[in-house]
Amino acid sequence: MKRVYRRIRDLREDKDMSQTQIARILGMSQTGYSKYETGENDIPTDILVRLAEFYNTSVDYLLGLTDNPKRYDPPPAYKN
Repeated sequence: MKRVYRRIRDLREDKDMSQTQIARILGMSQTGYSKYETGENDIPTDILVRLAEFYNTSVDYLLGLTDNPKRYDPPPAYKN
């Protein structure tokens, strides 16, 4: 699970953004966001989704389930 904290920090730094800037995008305090990057607080699912959308990556990448940062399309809907 430590990978998620490192990945959100690295993605933020790659965009040359501060914790305060990301926190504003998420509608939260810098202190609250900082606790996600340090692992002090677990990241809620809705925040993970919003971060994945913002960074144009997948939640799987953020969680460390894949090393491919490319966002993927959902599978096509099956017709009944």
